[in-house]
Amino acid sequence: MKLYPNYSLEEQLQAKGSATVAGVDEVGRGPLAGPVMAAAAILDPARIPSGLNDSKKLSIARRIELEVEIKATAIWAIGVATVSEIDQLNIYHAAHLAMRRAVLALPAPPSHVLVDGNKCPVGLPCPATPIVKGDTKSQSIAAASILAKVARDRHMVDLAQQYPGYDWDRNAGYPTKRHISALSTLGVTPHHRVSFKPVHNILYQD
Repeated sequence: MKLYPNYSLEEQLQAKGSATVAGVDEVGRGPLAGPVMAAAAILDPARIPSGLNDSKKLSIARRIELEVEIKATAIWAIGVATVSEIDQLNIYHAAHLAMRRAVLALPAPPSHVLVDGNKCPVGLPCPATPIVKGDTKSQSIAAASILAKVARDRHMVDLAQQYPGYDWDRNAGYPTKRHISALSTLGVTPHHRVSFKPVHNILYQD
C-alpha cells in the first residue's frame, strides 16, 4: 500500500487560527546548469487533487496532469533564483531565496508556511515551520514540489533548444555522463553554475 502525504499538518494550523497555509518547496539544487526554482501552493481543502506526492515519485506524465489540477484549484506562485545568484550566494542560500520569492509572489501573504527541509528561509511574511521530507508528509508541500519540478523541467527543455548537445531536455542539467562529456567537448555555457566543481574545473583547467 502506497503512503501519500495528507492534509493533517495544515488542519492542525488552521485549528489554531491560521486561515491560509501555504506549502513551499524547491527543485534544482543538484544540477550543474539552470536556475533553482521554488513554488508556493495554498490548497483548497474542498478540492485537493488526488494523488499528490513528492514530485520525484511521480512520472513525468502524472506530474503534468497534477500541475494542471493544482493550478485550477489552488492559489500558487513560482519563485526563481538565477545561475548568477547561485554562484554569488551558494546553492543553499539561493534555494531559500527562490522559496522566499515564491511565497512573496502569492496574491496575499499566507497565515503560515510549511517549508520542505530543516530550516526556513529568512524574510518570510508570516510564521513558518520546517518539515523534513515535507513533500512526503504535507499535501501543500507536495503540490509545491510538483509545480516547481514541472516549471524547471519545462525551462530546461527550452534551454536545450538554444544549447543543443548538453541533453538538458533529458537530464534537466544534472551531471549525467552525457552532460559531463558535452561540457568537456562543447564548453561552459552562460547557464552553467561556475561555482560547482565540475564546471569550475573545466572552465579553469590548465
